[in-house]
Amino acid sequence: MTVICFVILATALAAKELSVGDAVPAFAANDQMGREFKFAPGPRFLLLGFDMNATKAANEKFTALGAGGLEKLGAVYVMDIHAMPGIARLFALPKMRKYPFRVILATTAGMLAPFPHQPEKITVLVLTPEGKVREIRYWNPVTETTATAFD
Repeated sequence: MTVICFVILATALAAKELSVGDAVPAFAANDQMGREFKFAPGPRFLLLGFDMNATKAANEKFTALGAGGLEKLGAVYVMDIHAMPGIARLFALPKMRKYPFRVILATTAGMLAPFPHQPEKITVLVLTPEGKVREIRYWNPVTETTATAFD
């Protein structure tokens, strides 16, 4: 019985969504160029795109920032592509390689599970230098300016 309770508790804790004050869990993934990325404390913002409409609009806004624009703002951008069919990836990845900014690709369902999200919005985690969540925002790149995400 003790083992069952421990498993249930561990599962519940693992499924906990990040909130203010929590440390961003370490994760690793490749970017659109195939280069490895490992999250470590340092970025001011962690941007997470979960759905196609929001990420398409965000990609347009980030392209307008120009090369290095996200990096200058201290931002890391992660796009969830785990549900994208393989055939779609064949066409999407070459287009992503043309972006003047780095996109970290979440290719597994569980990678972004602890991160909060809302439909049609980009999750913006404002981080402390130690990698803890200072603030959680939801940015709608279709209707809001890029400055809204970073103010």
